[in-house]
Amino acid sequence: MHTPDIHIRSVGTALPGPPVDNAAVGRRFGMDALWEQWVDAFVGTRSRHLAVDLESGERRHSLVDMGEQAARRALEAAGVDAASVDLMVFATATPDVLMPASVNLVADRLGIDGVPTYQLQSGCSGAFQALDVAYKMLLTGLHRTALVIGADTCAKHLDLSADLRSLPPTEMVNFMLFGDGAGAIVLSTEPTPGSVRLHRVLNRLTGLGRAPAQTIEWFGTADRHEKRPSSSEDYKAIEESVPVMAVEILQELLEDLDWQESDVDYLLPPQLSGQMTAKIVAELGMVDAQEVSCVRETGNNGNALPFLQLERLLPRMVQGDRALGIAIESSKWIKAGFALEKV
Repeated sequence: MHTPDIHIRSVGTALPGPPVDNAAVGRRFGMDALWEQWVDAFVGTRSRHLAVDLESGERRHSLVDMGEQAARRALEAAGVDAASVDLMVFATATPDVLMPASVNLVADRLGIDGVPTYQLQSGCSGAFQALDVAYKMLLTGLHRTALVIGADTCAKHLDLSADLRSLPPTEMVNFMLFGDGAGAIVLSTEPTPGSVRLHRVLNRLTGLGRAPAQTIEWFGTADRHEKRPSSSEDYKAIEESVPVMAVEILQELLEDLDWQESDVDYLLPPQLSGQMTAKIVAELGMVDAQEVSCVRETGNNGNALPFLQLERLLPRMVQGDRALGIAIESSKWIKAGFALEKV
């Protein structure tokens, strides 16, 4: 049986509300100018978009709202109607509710029915995992058009009544690292003018025996008043491990594709924070590849990030251009990557 090529036909994204800069966060939590300088030096993220209003705590955008908006933009850009979608995959670490699955709520809003739908719960590598599922299912020849969505609403885990001055660094850093957003792409076995071939998607769990470096709790009725934090990060462990893991996935992709470093025109590095991304790029040493990053402006919005990078990348690519994307998830140490070519 002929194995089809898989093409990215379009990308769409959605960010909730205007950007919120470090000064606005500092004012909200009563922090001084020195704290803002610390954020710039340690985190390196200048702004983020939040689905909740910092002043009132009102949730103004849900995960499903953003997923729907990004999906509609991707479908419109591809010139594909809902009836043509025969597969949906959604990745998130922060669903609005545990059930029903967000993928099915978005499908309902879009008017999609009678197709396989999948939702993956994962952090920074989730979007790559969703691409991998759709990619492999399209390779079977049983499906032609897949809608892949990645979205997260991290702000709902922030305690807006918290005194940041009293928090340990593992909790305080979350107020500056994360933002909210969604992205979507249309994958197809049918190339169109301007589409980009998706060559390969890799996912590797490498967390055997390793402690998680990021934890997000889920509080139910029985434990909602417990004192444990809703989220925490071992930023030092992340700083030590992520650049090394990024190099490993880069080398695996290059060897698998029989590409040289000089063959790669664009690099989409992990988007942990402005400072961490800069360290990772330096470690990767891809001096001839143009970096495509957005985290300094958007914050770390998890599963939306690869789509935000792709939105910046695709208009730049010309025939023959090649790109590699890399993501590392520190919750239980997953490394992921993909390869693209404009053909």
